[in-house]
Amino acid sequence: MAKKTDSDEAPKKKSGVERHLAVWLLLAMIVTGLGGWGVTNFGRNVDAIGKVGSVDIPAQDFARALKQNLNNLSKQFGTEITLEQAQAMGFDRQVLQGLVLRTAMDAENARLGLSVGDAVVADQVKSNKAFQGAGGFDRVAYASTLEQNGLTEKTYEAGLRSDISRQILAGAVTGGLRAPVALTDAIYAYRYEARGFSVVQLTEAGLPTPIPAPTDVDLQTFYDAHLADFTRPAGKKITYAALLPETLAATMTADDAAVQALYDSRADQYQVPEKRLVERLVFPDQAAADAAKAKLDAGTATFEDLVTERGLALVDIDMGDISKVELGDAGAAIFALTAPGVTGVLASPLGPAIFRMNGILAAQNTTLDQVKPDLVKEVKLDAAKKAIEAKVEAIDDALAGGSTLEDLATTQGMVLVTTDYAPGAEDNDPLAADTAFGKEAAKIAVGDYPEAVVLENGGVIAMREEAEVAAAPVPLEKVKDKVTAAWHADQVQSALKAQAAAAQAQIATGKSLGAFGVTTVTAPVTRDHQLTEAPAEVMTAVFAMAPGAVQVVAVPGWVGLVRLDTVVAAPKDEAAKANRDEIAAELRKSMTGDVNDLYGQALVASQTVALDQAAINAVYASFR
Repeated sequence: MAKKTDSDEAPKKKSGVERHLAVWLLLAMIVTGLGGWGVTNFGRNVDAIGKVGSVDIPAQDFARALKQNLNNLSKQFGTEITLEQAQAMGFDRQVLQGLVLRTAMDAENARLGLSVGDAVVADQVKSNKAFQGAGGFDRVAYASTLEQNGLTEKTYEAGLRSDISRQILAGAVTGGLRAPVALTDAIYAYRYEARGFSVVQLTEAGLPTPIPAPTDVDLQTFYDAHLADFTRPAGKKITYAALLPETLAATMTADDAAVQALYDSRADQYQVPEKRLVERLVFPDQAAADAAKAKLDAGTATFEDLVTERGLALVDIDMGDISKVELGDAGAAIFALTAPGVTGVLASPLGPAIFRMNGILAAQNTTLDQVKPDLVKEVKLDAAKKAIEAKVEAIDDALAGGSTLEDLATTQGMVLVTTDYAPGAEDNDPLAADTAFGKEAAKIAVGDYPEAVVLENGGVIAMREEAEVAAAPVPLEKVKDKVTAAWHADQVQSALKAQAAAAQAQIATGKSLGAFGVTTVTAPVTRDHQLTEAPAEVMTAVFAMAPGAVQVVAVPGWVGLVRLDTVVAAPKDEAAKANRDEIAAELRKSMTGDVNDLYGQALVASQTVALDQAAINAVYASFR
């Protein structure tokens, strides 16, 4: 396979040459596997879909490139992408443009007399793992793989020769590119400069006078000035018929056996045995355990000391809350303790151990009578869901037979509601929070026939759109709390900004930054440092300030003073060379992409491109 050029490695922008080489290499199509797919009949005698100069653009090449593109798109989207879908996204034109560029490069190579010899092609073929067996290159595997992909050796090797030649041409165009030293140094200095700074956040609690309560005039003025924030988005007036589990549950009966069965299934929740909070310190043998217990009894070591001597931490020996049965043979002794304390040496599955009991958790015995009301509701709700599930088909049949939503309210016991709905609106009907409701509301249009839709909560609805509802301000009285909160936040922000500006002026005359609040000091960091207690705008300010300067930073919900303390130039240590080399490589890749783009455009523009749309359509038809 032809080696990748530097441009193939560009991490961001792919040039026209790169896109073409990535899509079209015949060898790459074999490696990814077209599964034996080939196009041999386009419904007419089609050999080429056009020409660039005097060089044909083979129809077979266009068909294979399209197929490869569809395969790649299908993998990317996780579902099969059809030609029609690819065409709607413009991918077929991208493939065609890549082939035009490829052919233009072939024509230029022919003009220059640029090609490679048989030995180079043979080396590429023999080194390809797709053609190798246990002993290396396998002639049979080579022929078989090509045949499965609808290729002959002559066609494949000619394509491979052209691929290598095009890469040589592309390499000749960009091979001499080098990143400018001055630009590399400038980017390095910018990227690796570090700055240390101090921040004081100003808060409402620090204001000299509290924000007063707003008057009605204040709220009206603020509401009028920020009307867009209190405007309900455009939506739909919807009428729906609903049958909901919580409504139907009131008519259901709860069988005592069902309630008992539900209670029994949750025995582990309702019948919790007495437990102890226990730590277990295991020893390698009985002698070591006895010696440790003797230290405890003599008062020469604490339990924590023994844990440390074993090279452990308390978290390593914590067993959590545990029942008598779970403690096995040690359970009786531990549960005999009536207060927190340490046991003697007891047997455990891991060896002799000393146990410390830290707390007693009383048994919990929740009787059926205590939880019966809740269980009855749950049984009824479950019965209602099952009853609704059984009625969905009947509701659908009724709608298909011409029943209206009003009819359903009468015949199926459904509740009829008319409401305004807008995606994301705070005052939507409570059912609008259901995903199925939202999807159906977004889909329906005036005149559509209602359909039964099962909700996430087990209910069923059918809806119709009555009319479009234009965006409109929500009356102040309905959003007064929201307006009040927004007004208050705005007043706090304005007051804090004024306080910060006054503090900045005082600092300029000699007052310390710390006089205005708790100071957070950050050691020198580079500009990509992520702050956790302050907005990103602080970093932007820090790297635009002069040393010693103090600046006010204010963003919604945060106001503070920032002082630049230190500026540390990008280091000139051993790591500097590696970092500069990395930047130079990034620049060269970017330059290579740009040059390839320009060269490709110029190369195509310098030649006559003639496309046969009828032939292209014939290739498209072969996919249908």
